[in-house]
Amino acid sequence: MAIFTTEDAKQLRSTLQDAIVKCSERCLYQSAKWAAELSTSLSGRIGDSDAETDPDSPMEDAGPPIAVFPVVVSANSDPEEARLEAYEIHKYLLAKSYFDCHEFERCAAVFLPSTVPKGSLSVASPSISTRSPLKSAKGKSKDTSAAAEGPATGSIPPPNVLPRLSQKSLFLSLYAQYMSGEKKKDEESEMILGPADRGSAMNKELVGISRSLEGWFATRRPNQRSGGWLEYLYGIVLAKGKNEEDARRWLVRSVHLFPYNWGAWLELNDLLGSVEELHRVVPELPQNVMTLVFHLYANQELYQSTEPIHHQLNELQKLFPENHFLMTQRALLYYHSKDFDQAESIFSNILHSDPHRIDSLDHYSNILYVMSARPKLAFVAQLATATDKFRPETCCVVGNYYSLKSEHEKAVQYFRRALTLDRNFLSAWTLMGHEYVEMKNTHAAIESYRRAVDVNRKDYRAWYGLGQTYEVLEMHLYALFYYQRASSLRPYDPKMWQAIGSCYDKIDRPGQSIKAYKRALVASTYYDVGSSFGSSTTSDPPSGAMDPEIVYQIALMYEKLGELEEAAEYMEMTLAQEEGPVGEDDDGEEVRGAGTGVTNTTSKARMWLARWEFTHGAYGRAMELANELCQDGVEVEEAKALIRDIRARTEGEGAAGEA
Repeated sequence: MAIFTTEDAKQLRSTLQDAIVKCSERCLYQSAKWAAELSTSLSGRIGDSDAETDPDSPMEDAGPPIAVFPVVVSANSDPEEARLEAYEIHKYLLAKSYFDCHEFERCAAVFLPSTVPKGSLSVASPSISTRSPLKSAKGKSKDTSAAAEGPATGSIPPPNVLPRLSQKSLFLSLYAQYMSGEKKKDEESEMILGPADRGSAMNKELVGISRSLEGWFATRRPNQRSGGWLEYLYGIVLAKGKNEEDARRWLVRSVHLFPYNWGAWLELNDLLGSVEELHRVVPELPQNVMTLVFHLYANQELYQSTEPIHHQLNELQKLFPENHFLMTQRALLYYHSKDFDQAESIFSNILHSDPHRIDSLDHYSNILYVMSARPKLAFVAQLATATDKFRPETCCVVGNYYSLKSEHEKAVQYFRRALTLDRNFLSAWTLMGHEYVEMKNTHAAIESYRRAVDVNRKDYRAWYGLGQTYEVLEMHLYALFYYQRASSLRPYDPKMWQAIGSCYDKIDRPGQSIKAYKRALVASTYYDVGSSFGSSTTSDPPSGAMDPEIVYQIALMYEKLGELEEAAEYMEMTLAQEEGPVGEDDDGEEVRGAGTGVTNTTSKARMWLARWEFTHGAYGRAMELANELCQDGVEVEEAKALIRDIRARTEGEGAAGEA
């Protein structure tokens, strides 16, 4: 990252302030809030006297007054756009007031004629081949309707039925139309997971918006400059229609034209399903600070908690030292790498500095749940409820609290409330699936997890939950498929590979099972401690020790294959985990790391080895292992029976020798 001078910082602050006004003018409130927080966290490091002036300080030496930043409407550098905006100002302010009152149809009707086409969204998204050099959608089924099948290359583009408007007014009108469709979609949706809830309600305004934008793009003047806002809206429409490749191109074009619309970056992130896709899109992005923030955020969403990502975050935090968004990203990176203490500490500091901040509190509650920190989780739930009880994040925090108390019905009630407020709130779908698993309601759990991956296909917890649920139903091939999807997102999580190994075992493929279990052993070195799926960390092996359960399962797989010598070696390895790995200190002295101690798994391995030694005539070793089992208090009866067999065999062989 290049060195930022004071002048660069001042220029960035001015640009962010301009972005705040422009996003607010277009009613993109979340993007405006994000830019405002970023600008505020930057201002403390600029160091100019204008930024932090004490109102009580003497003003004799004060310089000329600072120019007041526009708060009503922003200026437009394009003369034609500026003329149109000035002409429309009274109508624009009326339309914006309607939007602010959530009267979306009235807002759209201020500028848009009633002839704007409407209809339900087809399976295929609109092609963009006729109004841009971008590649059209492929693989769409044949249909006679214009909505279902994009026109062939070179065909006549849809007519522009829109009146002549400034881009700002056009965006506000079409965006209001989009929000109206989203509102009606929610109104038409059935009760969450009710008998008629199929999750198939569609925004019926998308086709009209798409055709309007196609006509506008096709007829705009060659030298007409664009602000990137209509490209952003068109990217959303294409993404809703599952035309992801074209949506990605339009969103990239949007962030080139106006990089400080955080909503466009979020939409672009939702279209990336893997690290490889991220690496392909990064070279196409503008080279500025927003791309750095996006790269960090996208990697965090893909669970890439690596040293380069932490270094990149350090550089950004030098520029925005008190930005809560960046602090949240660091906490989530620690969360993904299972350093729960560090993640909890960061979230605690954020909450202390801004106790009314609800954003990302659902992630904080997940961390407290995993740490079994019930008193602190109760405090966060009370604080969030006092701030805003009708935020999805608040409902998830309260739901996690009841889940930790094992009141699963109440937890489901709050997760359903979160989804009533926002049907695309990922955490609620996933957490509700967990609760239904606890309640043995496998059908509802599967549906919840499916909705979660529909919202975000990068949520490994939902894929893993689907695998667990199908495993409970003994549908192991289905479970294997979902576990493999989860492992592709979390390749360094041993729990993923352990689950895959278990599925291969149950479908009688021990060779594949061994490979998966060995991959789990390698992955276990990536994380020192922690669990990947909503349980506490107490059952995990100490740092440096292998998980005895995984080693034991490998031994059993070798036994299935008839490779008993190899099985015996892994059984010995399982026993060795009781005392921990051997190493050397700084003086070259041999030291032994922390072990797991005696567990049910190591006792089973000890019993297996005792029988193995007995069948091979090593009665002394077999007797030693059997006596250890009696002392451990595990497998006692079987150990005593084996001791009797050993004594009988040794006495019989002794009598035969005397004869």
